[in-house]
Amino acid sequence: MLELATALALTSEQRSQTEALFASMEARAQSLGQALVEEERKLDRLFATKSVTPALLSRSLSEIGALQAQVREAHLQAHLAQVAILTPEQVARYGELRGYSEAGTTGHTGHKH
Repeated sequence: MLELATALALTSEQRSQTEALFASMEARAQSLGQALVEEERKLDRLFATKSVTPALLSRSLSEIGALQAQVREAHLQAHLAQVAILTPEQVARYGELRGYSEAGTTGHTGHKH
């Protein structure tokens, strides 16, 4: 969003809110990402040490899946919050600039990370 600030004519208040939103999302996603990497390492160790059991595998995959969902949620919640910061015209312009099939939608079809 910040790289499109000029094209979207963000006000100084919108830019400030967007920067704060991004910093918050980034901190949460990084924390969750680190936990996810650690859970993946634990799973690798279970296999490396041949100590994996069906129950341990199931618990490990459940934890990994939950962390993956939380990382994704942090990102998508930021998108929802961003829409509230923008005017409807800016939302539509953002959709056009990002190449979404329907300008102004908050969907992620074609969204590049």
